Amino acid sequence: MGCRPRCPLWDHLLGGAIDPDVSAARNAIELDSSAERALALLTLARRFPDARVVFSGGSGSLAGGLPETPFAEKLLAEFGLTGDRFIFEAASRTTLENATESFRLLAPKPGQRFLLVTSSFHMPRSMGVFRKAGFEVEAYPVDWRTRGMADALQPFHRLSAGLARADVAIHEWTGLIAYRLAGRTTSLYPGP
Repeated sequence: MGCRPRCPLWDHLLGGAIDPDVSAARNAIELDSSAERALALLTLARRFPDARVVFSGGSGSLAGGLPETPFAEKLLAEFGLTGDRFIFEAASRTTLENATESFRLLAPKPGQRFLLVTSSFHMPRSMGVFRKAGFEVEAYPVDWRTRGMADALQPFHRLSAGLARADVAIHEWTGLIAYRLAGRTTSLYPGP
């Protein structure tokens, strides 16, 4: 393929960075608090021009809504990144569906490399469901919300910042527990 060393055969980016409803209403690509996922998409697509890129992101709303995929496709096109190396999966609504729909679409073969790109706080659950679906993925976490353990004992400068971080933590831990109890992962906290 002519890739530089450590070039992934496939980059697999989970949606969750684009607000499709606001993007449609404003006729512009509007990113949310996980914008680093979209930046990683652009960066990796340019850095590894021979790698295939999969964007997996239907509507994140279980009640329906617009998928992210058309906006991700438009974002890539605005940066001159087009062609058949880009694959867009728009049916998924959850992390589990990201994995199962992508598996169905790609039919991965032994030895293929997949780089899974998502927010760091979402990576454990993502790794678990992708592995359970049959993907051997390598973690590429982005969208870090802390500097690490140094922030564990630091007070929040604003109450809203603490509440936002607690909301993310509760969402992910609830997802980890629910996915484990439902057999969607093989461990409570899957590692990289």
